[in-house]
Amino acid sequence: MQLQQQALLRQKLLVLGSLAIGSLLYLVARVGSLDRLQPTCPLDGGLRPPDAGQIPLRSLQFKRGLLLHELRKGNATPEHVRLQQRLVQQLPRAIIIGVRKGGTRALLEMLNLHPAVVKASQEIHFFDNDQNYARGIDWYRGKMPFSFPHQITIEKSPAYFITEEVPERIFKMNSSIKLLVIVREPTTRAVSDYTQVLEGKERKNKTYHKFEELAVDGATCEVNTKYKAVRTSIYTKHLERWLNFFPAEQFHVVDGDRLIADPLPELQLVERFLDLPARISQYNLYFNATRGFYCLRFNVVFNKCLAGSKGRTHPDVDAAVVDKLQRFFHPFNRKFYQITGRTFNWP
Repeated sequence: MQLQQQALLRQKLLVLGSLAIGSLLYLVARVGSLDRLQPTCPLDGGLRPPDAGQIPLRSLQFKRGLLLHELRKGNATPEHVRLQQRLVQQLPRAIIIGVRKGGTRALLEMLNLHPAVVKASQEIHFFDNDQNYARGIDWYRGKMPFSFPHQITIEKSPAYFITEEVPERIFKMNSSIKLLVIVREPTTRAVSDYTQVLEGKERKNKTYHKFEELAVDGATCEVNTKYKAVRTSIYTKHLERWLNFFPAEQFHVVDGDRLIADPLPELQLVERFLDLPARISQYNLYFNATRGFYCLRFNVVFNKCLAGSKGRTHPDVDAAVVDKLQRFFHPFNRKFYQITGRTFNWP
């Protein structure tokens, strides 16, 4: 009886061992074939490099990362030198100009899934900061990531949308640049704005007013348009200033609420706006139930979620104040729909 049990155990171990080896071999083969599985990316509209041929973009993206890593280590080979000569720091051909707390970071990271897109990791604040702007366009270019000529660089600085000087400054750099605006329901966005500031105050053990006290003028009981979080949510006021320099066709409005709930359709719209071939798929996006929002899958071995600071819990706000704000924003929202040609399910 004991011999039978031992024989059965050995048989089970052999089966499990075979399965483990088979799974490992599959993963090795799958990772090794990622570039072959990625379709080639024939870019249109002047974005194709003269010597790119039919090299899969994921392969070029991987080589770019490997090259920069080896250069930092001082291990450059002749192949690295050849690739380095193709890398450039390009000015953005698209900028996410806002809106703060609309989902700018999520949008940038999700667009970076596309092999033809390279993102600036940090907010540059070139056009909205007088000191940075005085450093000149070469300083700005030097803040951009290295990329291959066929790739487009995108940066995001949400303060651009509400800063008066920015539209003219960007126009002087590139009058044909494409501009991305991501918005959320205005009252929700204002509360999210407040929540971020509140968290910063609490971290420094500082007290802060309640949202209701800031959003509503205690003397007049009217919405306080001097409060920055409220003022930022009047989207049409800011967009009208941009339209003095750029035609409506150069703007694309992203639904930030939909980007949270169902990101792929929004990303596909942005791909079309940027004249990029469709490369982002549902495979690249998976819902993380623990975090409560979608995370990014670049390939079978590399996933990424946004920082833990995203998706903060909002404080409870008096329902009467919420209603007052929604009624206040309503006429501005209607005008925003007319200007952009996009309607949202906002109160």
